Amino acid sequence: MARKVRNGILYVLGAVIICATLYHLFLYDGATISAVSYHVNPSPTIQSNSFSTSAAINAIHENLTASIPPHVGPLVTPSLVASRSVSTTSILLPGWEVLVIVSPEDTKLLESDSDEYECLFNTNEVSPAKSAGFLPFPNRATFKCVLPVRIRQRRPFKQPILKKLLANQPEKNYPPLLLLWTFIVYDSLTTENDVILFVKGVNNRQGTNRDPKEFRCVFGNGVINGVKTPVTASMQEVFRCQRPEPTAVSAVGQQIDVSIEIIAENRVVPSVAYYTPPRSLEKGPQKSLLCACTMVYNMAKFLKEWVMYHSKIGVEKFLLYDNGSDDNLTKVVEELVKEGFDVKTYFWFWPKTQEAGFSHSSVYAKNACTWMIFIDVDEFVYSPSWHRSPRPSKSMLQSLISPEKVSTKLKLGQYSINCHEFGPSNQRTHPVMGVTQGYNCRRKYENRHKSVTLLSAVDDSLINAIHHFGLRPGYKTRKLRTKDMVVNHYKYQAWPEFKVKFRRRVSAYVLDWTKKVNPKSKDRTPGLGFSPTEPNGWHQKFCEVHDDELKELTRKWFGNKSRLGFQMPWQMTTTNNGFHKP
Repeated sequence: MARKVRNGILYVLGAVIICATLYHLFLYDGATISAVSYHVNPSPTIQSNSFSTSAAINAIHENLTASIPPHVGPLVTPSLVASRSVSTTSILLPGWEVLVIVSPEDTKLLESDSDEYECLFNTNEVSPAKSAGFLPFPNRATFKCVLPVRIRQRRPFKQPILKKLLANQPEKNYPPLLLLWTFIVYDSLTTENDVILFVKGVNNRQGTNRDPKEFRCVFGNGVINGVKTPVTASMQEVFRCQRPEPTAVSAVGQQIDVSIEIIAENRVVPSVAYYTPPRSLEKGPQKSLLCACTMVYNMAKFLKEWVMYHSKIGVEKFLLYDNGSDDNLTKVVEELVKEGFDVKTYFWFWPKTQEAGFSHSSVYAKNACTWMIFIDVDEFVYSPSWHRSPRPSKSMLQSLISPEKVSTKLKLGQYSINCHEFGPSNQRTHPVMGVTQGYNCRRKYENRHKSVTLLSAVDDSLINAIHHFGLRPGYKTRKLRTKDMVVNHYKYQAWPEFKVKFRRRVSAYVLDWTKKVNPKSKDRTPGLGFSPTEPNGWHQKFCEVHDDELKELTRKWFGNKSRLGFQMPWQMTTTNNGFHKP
């Protein structure tokens, strides 16, 4: 009898624990945020505030402030900062990072605001909000914060409120769900002829692209009579569609959201993109013959060497797609511009979108640049024949692409250049005199290649494999011999620099190195595991051939003696506040 009583008590306690756990996971949100509220004026197209399938496809337009019409732009989440209403959109990125995007209207109010902010989540937990820069077209302030650990087990995730540090907590809150980075329209670019959308989560597999007829572009999806146009191309994360008639969108509003509709599913992909007037890279007095494009994340310490070197051998303009850098990139770019270099930065925060970023650049820079070389900041183009020259010359690269050499009849659209991959070369920290001086030991055989591309020859689909493009019918790619030209890729650097690559790979179709999948991928480093742990003898790895050729050449071209000894013009020393010239 006693055993039955004890068993009964245990059953009751177990039931209480289970109920408490379920309450904690599923009902706790509403209990803890009863003192917080949004002033909700839903879009007329939304029938329910529950996150059903139909509501999910319109999540982009839920919970708009009464002061902002539903058609003005993408998803806006009202939050109270001090006594002022601020509208934001939040996206959950890889690594539990939350990107908070302020609406264009409220960005104007924040531009003169120097206060610190924090993200307030629906469990009353807060996370510091760090300014992440401004998304262009239209101008929108962004903040980064981290999703608190305790919330990560409580799905679905809710959007945070952006509030001033130490400000009073808003009164009440019914937050919508966080947009997920795995399924979203994240950017757009309008040309004279069409609109290009950049979309995650539709064409998921490399080499497998859905038929354009399966989609429509939707302009002003928050409006009952949103305008729809056919999709003309669907390749990787790039979708092209017809521009709407001006009269058709005139009633939608000045700032119009744009997205993709999956016709068979009657579903619109959530979006933070806007339909804007055509735009392109500033051309300057005349069109540049050769430009360079790269995507950067915290590469300020490498930038001057890369720009100074390549500008002397023929690159006229540099276009940097900033992938959310939080070093002193802006300061270094400003210094380069003051010194006369043509360097432009395009804020491209989106993670794992290198292919899409380069697709964007091939259109965005087309009016300003005839040819574009796609290389990283740790890559330097070099020819052994240049040793005969006492000084660098712009003709060294431009002679390859001069109109006399590239005839219309030949239809040459791209050069392919092999890469030499350099190892740590006994370096344990970043070499003070730069990568060309510090790394001089490499692997024996070439691996991978980079390209110089005629932008007018790029295929309309904009398909590319990171550093080379598909070309229009009739155009050809010419592969250069290594003895004529090569790219020195300072890939395996001193461990403190190299381990940063574990943060995230930039390609959409390459797994991050922390993922324990596909260990034999060519993108992975031989002998390296799945965590940023320095292997024994790292500083001596990948050293099969001692190669001082570019080291000696750059010393001859750029080196000079000073009171501090032999120095390179880009040489910098580190301080607690960043970098400065010695």
